[in-house]
This record gives sequence, C-alpha cells and structure tokens, in this order.
Amino acid sequence: MQTENDGRNDFDFLIGTWKVHHRMLTARLKGSTDWAEFEGETVDRKIMNGLGNMDENIIHMKTGSVHAISLRVFNPASKEWSIHWSTDKMGYLDIPMIGRFKDGRGEFYAQEIHESKHVYSRFIWSKITVNSCQWEQALSADGGKTWETNWVMEFERT
Repeated sequence: MQTENDGRNDFDFLIGTWKVHHRMLTARLKGSTDWAEFEGETVDRKIMNGLGNMDENIIHMKTGSVHAISLRVFNPASKEWSIHWSTDKMGYLDIPMIGRFKDGRGEFYAQEIHESKHVYSRFIWSKITVNSCQWEQALSADGGKTWETNWVMEFERT
C-alpha cells in the first residue's frame, strides 16, 4: 500500500520535456580542469503504475549525437531508487545507482570500474524547482573521502 511520503513520488519533478546544458570534464580522475560543453533534450515519463520513470535523451556532443535512456525504479520495501543508464553506444544497462531523496536532494551511489580501477560513483539531484533542476556525477578513487565532479547537467523545462 502506498504511503504519502514513502519516496515513490520523488522524481515527479522530472516528468515532462526539458532542454539540458551539459558540462563534462574531458578527462576523469586525472586532475583535469578542462570542461566540454554541449546541449541536449530530455523527455521523462512515469512507468509501471508510478513505481518508476524513464527518460529518453539526445545529447549533442561535438563527436555526434548520443541517444540515451535513464530507467528509475522505486523499491517500496527499502524506499530506495535504482537508476540505470544506457546509450546507443553501450548496448546494455549500466550498473544501478542506489539511493533516495532527503530534504529535496537526491543522492545515489554505486561502485564501478574506471580505467581498470574500482571507484565509487555518485549522482546528486539538486536545485529542484518547478522549471529547473540540476544533476551531477562524481567519482571517488579513495573510497569516498574525496569526490571529483565530472559531469553536470542543468535542466530547463520547455
């Protein structure tokens, strides 16, 4: 049974159509300060009777457009979300980021392999308003003591 504040509606702010400004580090975990900037579009909708949502993205990189999806699934037992990502360049769903929202900020974590090394990864959803929000991705090579933000997306509702 749904309870009003169990977390299943935490991504409702994202439902709709967005234009997205991307900033991405050109090299990860190498001390780089060189950012590439590009534009994109996202369309997000609820799925699975409200226990999930999915967005389709077109990312206009200098090397060509990338088509991607984010699939988010809410677990009512743990009250956590799992976020999965894939692109037309990958052909599989990436490992899920797991987490939840607290006080209007979503934090999601996973472990992954970056350049043959195990690292922690983090997504943060923040600055959420009716017409805008921000997502950022960071990696940590030291067990979460320090984080390097490597990708920021600023969403504006269209």
